[in-house]
Amino acid sequence: MDTYQNKDQQSETNFEEMRDLAIKQLKSGKSLTGEGGVFAPLLKQFLDSALEAEMEAHLRKEKQSDKKNKRNGKRKKTVKTSAGKVELITPQDRENSFQPEIVPKRSTVLADSLSAKITALYAKGMSLRDISEYIEDMYDTKVSAQTLSSIVDKILPEVKAWQNRDLKSVYPIVWMDAFHFKVRGEDGRVTSRAVYNVLALDEEGKKELIGMYVSESEGAKFWLNVLTHLKNRGVEDILIACTDNLKGFSEAIQSIFPKTEIQKCVIHQIRNSTKYVASKDQKEFMKDLKLVYKATTKEVAETELGNLKNKWGGKYPVVIESWERNWEELTHYFQYDTHIRKMIYTTNAVEGFHRQVRKITKTKGAFTNDNALLKLIYLAYMNISKKWTSAVQNWGITAQQLRIHFGDRMPMDI
Repeated sequence: MDTYQNKDQQSETNFEEMRDLAIKQLKSGKSLTGEGGVFAPLLKQFLDSALEAEMEAHLRKEKQSDKKNKRNGKRKKTVKTSAGKVELITPQDRENSFQPEIVPKRSTVLADSLSAKITALYAKGMSLRDISEYIEDMYDTKVSAQTLSSIVDKILPEVKAWQNRDLKSVYPIVWMDAFHFKVRGEDGRVTSRAVYNVLALDEEGKKELIGMYVSESEGAKFWLNVLTHLKNRGVEDILIACTDNLKGFSEAIQSIFPKTEIQKCVIHQIRNSTKYVASKDQKEFMKDLKLVYKATTKEVAETELGNLKNKWGGKYPVVIESWERNWEELTHYFQYDTHIRKMIYTTNAVEGFHRQVRKITKTKGAFTNDNALLKLIYLAYMNISKKWTSAVQNWGITAQQLRIHFGDRMPMDI
């Protein structure tokens, strides 16, 4: 009985000492979890005990397998944690087969303590140098840029798995577009990279980035590879594809998904047109052009295009010819109600996603390599997509109209 009373008294004394030290550190403004903080010894005690327990479990398992493995002393190891540097006593075994999980071999940063924080900061666009300074300020711990880079690199397998994950068989609407970044090659030269993105609405009306790929430049040939990859991952049908006016893009889509209805981006067509209209004519030309793409029906739009041609065709024949050549793929949106038209007559949905990514990457100069580019865009997407939990507005009505237009190709659980 006296023994238990002595232990209780000792525990109470230790608690009182920790409490008094905690109050003192709080009043002085010192972090309780930083280096020298009151909770740092508790973390060391917990980790040392956990490593001992892991070793015991490992040796029991070895014994059950008739292996004559035994302990072989201990080794000191320093790891960086949110409580500062902690010196651990790691048990060793003769066969060197012990692989601790809580603090893995060769790990110098406690993953559960700092790695998630480091990756989150990187996802917000902070440089490795800025993250290093932040960690030192917040946790009284120095972490080199090389260590930080190795921590962030751990998400690469996750990125690759995400890029190759299985997809749904049908996507009612997809938007396809690329945006560009600078990457520094091994020879030190800075080159441009096109990041191809495929943003989709699934049958529930929820957004999903179903494809992200990096290439040296944007072209219909690479888009063909993208579309083939989507099909190999399980996509059997796309109802409406919204694209820019890249030459050969439509042919690439229909070679893989021949039934897909292609809606070329009207805004891209307008931008391309105004480049070839003299500045003194642009205001009046745009006023007349607006009557075309803002028409209530396709028939009215065709009439207005005729008027545009009569007025401006002599002065800007190439511009008018471009509208006539792409007319069918520019005007599919006239078949639908207003809220569907707004969704599909431009690639604004995917461009909006690109603008959000740019907010994260704007502090970057040239990326060190393609993987560094992929990592940051993937992490940015994971943050952005947290808000994509609900269907887009008016999806119930949209789904019904798509079902009427496309029949059984549009899946609906009714």
